[in-house]
Amino acid sequence: MTARTLPLVLCLTLIASAAQARPRPGGHITGQSFEANKTFGLGLELGAPTGLNGKYFLSADRAIDFGLGGLYSYYNRSGFHLYADYMFHPISLASTSSFELPLYVGLGGRLWSFKDDRVDPADDATAIGFRVPVGISLDFNNAPVDIFVQLVPVLDFFSGYRDHDIYLDVDASFGVRYWFN
Repeated sequence: MTARTLPLVLCLTLIASAAQARPRPGGHITGQSFEANKTFGLGLELGAPTGLNGKYFLSADRAIDFGLGGLYSYYNRSGFHLYADYMFHPISLASTSSFELPLYVGLGGRLWSFKDDRVDPADDATAIGFRVPVGISLDFNNAPVDIFVQLVPVLDFFSGYRDHDIYLDVDASFGVRYWFN
């Protein structure tokens, strides 16, 4: 499957699927704690990084978020990006019968290996980093879909990179996930 057909297959799957989201046990009260009505979702993430994204709820407000990117580009460098975060959803910023808008925060790690897309192979490197994602998710109650946007401060420790040994950066991304259950 090529990179161009993957989004098409995902969109067709979303359109052809019947809504499978379950009612939320806590009702719809803004400012209250968030309670997930889904368990496992996969989707696409655009930004830093760009790639596949997944989320698995361990409990009503705790989840593991993970991603795999191969299209990440940073100052003419591209490569492999793998991350996993432990997420906490402390509050729902907005709540209606159609959707919840939970705020989430997390702590996780990433592995990022990249090569210089220009001529200089001295810019090829690998980094291990700590991530602190902060974001919101538009979590639909009547459809197995959510949309998220997040900012992620990252502290990277580089190996083989001439410009930095340690670097603090802020990644930003948004995405959509289809929930299987």
